[in-house]
Amino acid sequence: MFYTNELKALKRSGRYRTREIIDTNLFDFASNDYLGLSHYKEIHTKTSQTLSNLPFHSTKASLLVNGYHQIHKDFEESLCKINGFEDSVIVGSGFSANIAMIEALVRKGDTLFMDEKYHASGVLASNLNGMDVVIFKHNDANALKVALKNSNAKRNIVAIEGIYSMDGDLCNREIFTICDDANALLIVDEAHSSGIVGDKLMGVFDLYNITIKSNHIKMGTLGKAYGSFGAYILGSAHIIEYLINRAKPIIYATSLSLYDTLLAHNALLYIIKNRKSLKSEIIKRQKIIADILNIEIDGLILPIYIGDNKKVIEIKEQLLAKGYAIGAIRQPTVPQAILRVIARVGESSKRFEKLCLEIKTLL
Repeated sequence: MFYTNELKALKRSGRYRTREIIDTNLFDFASNDYLGLSHYKEIHTKTSQTLSNLPFHSTKASLLVNGYHQIHKDFEESLCKINGFEDSVIVGSGFSANIAMIEALVRKGDTLFMDEKYHASGVLASNLNGMDVVIFKHNDANALKVALKNSNAKRNIVAIEGIYSMDGDLCNREIFTICDDANALLIVDEAHSSGIVGDKLMGVFDLYNITIKSNHIKMGTLGKAYGSFGAYILGSAHIIEYLINRAKPIIYATSLSLYDTLLAHNALLYIIKNRKSLKSEIIKRQKIIADILNIEIDGLILPIYIGDNKKVIEIKEQLLAKGYAIGAIRQPTVPQAILRVIARVGESSKRFEKLCLEIKTLL
């Protein structure tokens, strides 16, 4: 067999992975369905009823070849209005969105400055086309400032996350100012912050009350807080026009399904309408974590550092036996093994409190 030795090595190191069919009887504290909207039947029903009246149910083509529908346009316009950006484009997934942005925006003579904990999709994109890439220390605004000052690139592009997917911490607010002062393009991956933080729950641009400028680009996913699938990119009309003409995942992929797009649009409207009650539930879970585990979190991602691959799996299995699904994340996703617990609003706060007490006994 071609990869037998490699698979054996993964098993020996405790890094072997398998697909497991989801057990719907478990209490879900593992998925990124932060607000529990994937279980909210009213949004699904409303979406399905609207789509049932359309003459067809598939997008049938790419955005640029007969695959751009009014449902796409309506959602893009709502995203722009609520987030304060000029224009937007829908993409097939957050992974594809990072590939689209970075591969298209970083040209010959440009330099990409990427936070060392940026998502794997961005790292993969940064390895394309032999682009010039500078990795800076996580959230280190001063290191970025010095690197930008010393850059002789035609264009400087900076990539950070709003809330980092594994550590769950917020990006450094100062980075926005540094990029504005240096006239650098700033890509903010809001996959884990949109729907979670900010006055309108729209993410870090909202949280930090950032005045949107032409150098700002925001990406968000629809498969997390929005309970759907896909992604979007927000930016100036100029940037979106360029991406539509150069980004391969936009040009060559079938456009996002009508169901996923409309489902996400209905979820967006739900979040805006219910933001006060949702924020209250988020704060409630953050307080539970602080009171029981003495850990402060910025969003709904609770990382607990274990450092041992076998132990992290053992703890996961012990909690699984008690009916709780949590994440056990190992290398190469993280430097050291962690328990990744999602304080989902989709599960009751009392159930989450019981989970935190169980975790405390196992640490």
